[in-house]
Amino acid sequence: MEQIIQQLINGVSLGSIYALIALGYTMVYGIINLINFAHGDVLMIGAYIGFALTGIFGFSFFPALITSMLACGILGMVIEKVAYKPLRGASRISNLITAIAVSLFLQYGMMYFVGPESRTYKEVLPSSQISVMGTGAVIDIKSFYIIGITVMLMIILMYITNRTKIGKSMRALSQDKDAAELMGINVNKTISYTFFIGSALAGAAGVLIGVYYSTLNPLMGATPGLKAFVSAVIGGIGIIPGAVFGGFFLGLIETLVSSIGGSLYKDAVAFLILILVLLIKPTGLMGYKEQEKV
Repeated sequence: MEQIIQQLINGVSLGSIYALIALGYTMVYGIINLINFAHGDVLMIGAYIGFALTGIFGFSFFPALITSMLACGILGMVIEKVAYKPLRGASRISNLITAIAVSLFLQYGMMYFVGPESRTYKEVLPSSQISVMGTGAVIDIKSFYIIGITVMLMIILMYITNRTKIGKSMRALSQDKDAAELMGINVNKTISYTFFIGSALAGAAGVLIGVYYSTLNPLMGATPGLKAFVSAVIGGIGIIPGAVFGGFFLGLIETLVSSIGGSLYKDAVAFLILILVLLIKPTGLMGYKEQEKV
């Protein structure tokens, strides 16, 4: 029982990070059908901004987190304007290649400026542990912060998408871009806001990963970004609840595989699950088929 509870705690912590990153993927795809492979590298930029703010400028955790989110949100808007907007009417393969190019540009551009070596995050959160109801399992305070911040950001995102004008514009655009434009919705502005929100969430995830694992490097965003993409596809890409479900699902699966001695194979298991989901239910576990009139 102790091991089961401990692995559940670890899985929820990891799944929280995957879910936070996957939300950015699914928001962008739901509106413009673009798989933004540079999303994981925006995460990396956020981690470095948090590292600089806490380690060099002496910021505490929450001011560094908020500043990183704002900076990454602005970076996401710039990337959309410069790289994706000119290709909005182009083929999907052109957009995909551009996204990969932006990803490589961010990785090796950061490597040029900060060097390839790994760096260690300053301790900005308490590292004490709390016992879980006498079971023997323990929760690190950092896990509380990660889970709590993730849940709070998800609640804010759901409020934005369901209760605000820009959120309603996003939902309208995801359903029918042409009809939304005819109804007076500013498409360019809505897409920019979508990139801002998605990239801000990636920035938050970058800081959380840096604080949780204590290390960062210019290539650190590739694997979490790919895993978050897998999470979004498993849950149903383009669907916000699906991204959250897929993130927690994948985090729990990876933790379970590691707990039985298969840590070297957890990535293979993740992609095996992705293949099975695509074969059995291509729209994702929470997705649904769209009927097209002809």
